[in-house]
Amino acid sequence: MIDVAPRTDGPTPQARPTDERGWWRDAVVYQVYPRSFADGDGDGTGDLPGIAARVPSLAELGVDAVWLSPFYPSPQRDGGYDVSDYCAVDPMFGTLADFDAVVEAAHAHGVRVIVDLVPNHCSSDHAMFQAALAAAPGSRERGHFHFRDGRGESGELPPNDWQSHFGGPAWTRVTEADGRPGQWYLHLFDPSQPDFNWDDDGVRAYFDDVLDFWLARGVDGFRVDVAHALVKAPGLPDWGGRADGASSPGFPGEDAPMFDQPGVHAVYERWRERLESWGPDRILCAEANVAPLARAAKWVRPREMHQAFNFAYLHAPWEADRLRSVIDESLAAFGGVGAPSTWVLSNHDVTRHATRFALLDGVHVDLGHGIRAGTPLDPALGERRARAAAALMTALPGAVYVYQGEELGLPEVLDIPDDARRDPYFLRSAGAVVGRDGCRVPIPWEADAPAYGFNDSGLSWLPQPETWRRYARDVQRADATSTLSLYTHALATRKTLALGSGSLVWVRTDEPAVLAFVNGEVLVVANLSDHPVAVGAEPVLLESVPSAVHDGQLAPDAVAWFHVPSHPA
Repeated sequence: MIDVAPRTDGPTPQARPTDERGWWRDAVVYQVYPRSFADGDGDGTGDLPGIAARVPSLAELGVDAVWLSPFYPSPQRDGGYDVSDYCAVDPMFGTLADFDAVVEAAHAHGVRVIVDLVPNHCSSDHAMFQAALAAAPGSRERGHFHFRDGRGESGELPPNDWQSHFGGPAWTRVTEADGRPGQWYLHLFDPSQPDFNWDDDGVRAYFDDVLDFWLARGVDGFRVDVAHALVKAPGLPDWGGRADGASSPGFPGEDAPMFDQPGVHAVYERWRERLESWGPDRILCAEANVAPLARAAKWVRPREMHQAFNFAYLHAPWEADRLRSVIDESLAAFGGVGAPSTWVLSNHDVTRHATRFALLDGVHVDLGHGIRAGTPLDPALGERRARAAAALMTALPGAVYVYQGEELGLPEVLDIPDDARRDPYFLRSAGAVVGRDGCRVPIPWEADAPAYGFNDSGLSWLPQPETWRRYARDVQRADATSTLSLYTHALATRKTLALGSGSLVWVRTDEPAVLAFVNGEVLVVANLSDHPVAVGAEPVLLESVPSAVHDGQLAPDAVAWFHVPSHPA
């Protein structure tokens, strides 16, 4: 029996904010992957007019902001994260006027707009890199990037042993103007994505102008891609550890010379000051994939960024003790610097959580690696757990990120033909790594429309499965028990009861696989066990599945919210 009143574990350590409360502290931010959200011109690729037309649906869902993944000019060798012009719109997505229309539509519906910024690297097509290739070694142009002479008798070896995230060396040798093999340039990702040199004054000034350009067009903030990688260790020393900087035997992540260098924080202090010159409510969110959470919290110290993604929560398995540990650690680490925690279950880089939670062998999926068709899965169990995970996440204090389609319960698409895949993880590994295409398939809007309402032509840059029909938004909107209805109800209740700005007090239970906590006037009980558990609180405010609470018991793999207005402070 779970009895909230007399037995609590005491509050999780949560520092009160040290600055004036901003909208981002408890915001619900919806991520749009533009290529796969909505297609306004019917060419099979999502675009800005499509986004603008669907803004009312986002407002109806109850989100506070929309985050747009890259829509800039790009050769699309890495899904737009290879930018060739930071102050324009790729024609495949529309025009600057179309972008302005998105901002106008969003603001008219009370939704803020955050845009992706990719400052660690650009496309090799970018004018600055092309100028560097044409310039001589030691020139100002090459100083914008990491050009180095090679090692070996004739410079035939890379300058160090760093490896690319996508496989192979993190260095590529260029051919100089006279035709001879020349210097090498650094790329932590694809060779078509050269890393900027953030020790260079010209690079810092360039991105000051980029920020100003988009702030002048009304954006409300920036999600900063690979925020922990901009500054490299002096001398670019060898590193025998993992390419992604995660800890491995003999190589602790905090020693990785390409990540989490002290100088990176000066960049964000400079940016914070610049954003505040445009007003007090423009924000920065860090994609800083470092561990432990105390390291990630460094990005949201006063005078730096406002939010940082919570990768520890994203990667947590469906296990009660691990989830409680991550929640405690998150609230303590971020709260310790006066910042809100963020919570996220899926994004454009990971297998969708409805499929991760369906894995029968319990193996967790590594970032970007994906899983193959034929992997043992229980889709019904995955869907049930995904709904429970959403109910748990939306009750937590802090900010919530929702990836497009998760509010529909979309699973990963596993059976994409090899010749249709586009992800560089898949292409550069010759198919050894499945990659991220399965979470980027265009989402369904109408069950009986061409391309399930993605457009009116039926074209789709990645193939949509026939199962998309049952997940379509129009079908779910008419069903009070659907995943869409669950999300809509949860977000509305979260806002009404101010759960995002609340605090968390754990409630002790007799079941090791059950989590229970109070946030404000809400008792949240999450049953992660394989059997029903007795609950003694009512009335029920929300259930992750219909009839989750029956005859005083909460069903397995289910979450319920109960109203407890008399809970002591």
